[in-house]
Amino acid sequence: MEPGWQMVYSTNMQHQAEIIKAVLKDHLIECVSIDKRDSSYVNIGEIELYTSAGDAILARFLIEQHQL
Repeated sequence: MEPGWQMVYSTNMQHQAEIIKAVLKDHLIECVSIDKRDSSYVNIGEIELYTSAGDAILARFLIEQHQL
């Protein structure tokens, strides 16, 4: 991942991360996910979603607006 990306959301639920990625993609916001969950214990750790710094404010607004 290139420098200048900001984390806009984190969750420990895979389906929730995928829904948020789809919403951001629908608004033409590129999103990258990094899965930091433990491979043995999926409940430990989180999936982090990152966007470029320029899209971070809009991404956070969309996530809040959709109550995700």
